[in-house]
Parts: sequence; C-alpha cells; structure tokens
Amino acid sequence: MATTLAKAAEDTTAVSHAARIEHVSKSFTGPAGSQLVLDDISLDVARGEFVTILGASGCGKSTLLNLVAGLDRPSAGSIGTPGGRPALMFQEHALFPWLTAGKNIELALRLRGVPKAERRTEAERLLELVRLGGAHRKRVHELSGGMRQRVALARALAQDSDLLLMDEPFAALDAITRDVLHGELTRIWHETNVSVLFVTHNVREAVRLAQRVVLLSSRPGRVAREWTVDIPQPRRIEDAAVAELSVEITEQLRGEIRRHGQH
Repeated sequence: MATTLAKAAEDTTAVSHAARIEHVSKSFTGPAGSQLVLDDISLDVARGEFVTILGASGCGKSTLLNLVAGLDRPSAGSIGTPGGRPALMFQEHALFPWLTAGKNIELALRLRGVPKAERRTEAERLLELVRLGGAHRKRVHELSGGMRQRVALARALAQDSDLLLMDEPFAALDAITRDVLHGELTRIWHETNVSVLFVTHNVREAVRLAQRVVLLSSRPGRVAREWTVDIPQPRRIEDAAVAELSVEITEQLRGEIRRHGQH
C-alpha cells in the first residue's frame, strides 16, 4: 500500500512538470581537449509556466535548450519531458521557401499524423491564432521578418507539444516588431497554456515575458540565481517595475561576467 502511494506521488510530481532537468552537465571534446559547457544544472519547468534562461554569450543557454529538445545528450544527469517531445523555435524562422505559409504548417501537421482532410483547417486556425489569417497562400519571400516568425511559431504550435522551446526567436527583429511579438507571445501563452522555456541574452525581454528568470553563470554554465517575476501581465518593456527588476538582474549578470574574466 505504501509503495503504491509513493509511486502515485511520483507520477503526480512528474505530470506536474513539463520538463525536469536533474544534475545535467555537458562537455564537448575539441582540439584543446574536453571543455565543460554546462555544470550540474538542475531546473524544473512546471506545466503552463513561462521560464526564461538568461546569460552572457557562450554560457551554454542554447546547448541546454538543445539537450531538452533531444537534439543532443547530456554528458551527465538526466532530462525528462513527461508530455513527449518538445517543440522548438529558433532565432531563424527555418521555413521552407518553396512552400506557402500554410503548407509549412501543414507539413508539421502531417509529421504529427493529422489526417490530410483536417490539415488545411487546422493550419488556418493556427494562422488565425498568430494573427496571420488570410496568409495561408503567401510565400515566405512575401512575408516580413515578423510575419515569418509568426508562421514559425504557428508551425511549432502545430506539433501540439506541452513544452515550447524558444531559442532567441526575436533577436534578429527590429525593436518595434519585437515589442509587438512579445505581446502576441504572451497572449498565445495564456490562450494555449503551453509551457515555455525561452532563451535570451536580453534582460528586459526576459523580465517582460517570464514568470521566472533563471540566470546562468559564464562558462561553464551553472544556475547562478533565479527570480520570480510577480509583475502583473500584460507588461510593457518600458514599465517601471520591469526596468527596476531588469537593473537588478543586469548587475548580477555583470558580476558573473566579471568573475569569469578573472579566471
């Protein structure tokens, strides 16, 4: 009886998380030998939670995301995603230029096993969700940078995953477009209740979007500190509370960079 209850408690804990990263380390071997990129990372992402990973360039943020996505394996530790394979969205839209916006999304639906008769309707629904209704037949070259990222987001959502991994998806966009897409992503997150693990080097972006900000130290990447962001949504990038917390996090980030430079 006790064993059954313990097992049930374990199952409940697993289901309550979209991702569980336990004591994960990652090393790469090159001409100079083995290099430790991530060191003993432990992090949970709750179901429906929005978490941003923040850190200086080269601290292992994208490496961590690739490990969670299953594109690589950790050198030590374990990663669990109880809801299945996560969806991944990159900085570059990675759309197929010979397909229309709708067909790019339909391809993801086909790979998911959605019947052909249902793909067009579902692709149009997803385009409406990202506020690109009517763009089904547009080619990639006809879309602006922001529109391409909206299509890429719709394609990621087409995978129907519990966990969305986003690797600096707005870094290449101008400030106004990025601001608009911040608002759109927040809306979509609320509407879909998907869990989000979002990598960025932009402190204000991290604070504006997330419920929790996780700062990685400079290489090797370790969890240096976490902040719970209690600022009510929707937030603006220029909000005083966003700016205040951003200053605090920036100071911590600078400290990590200085410590790295001293070694």
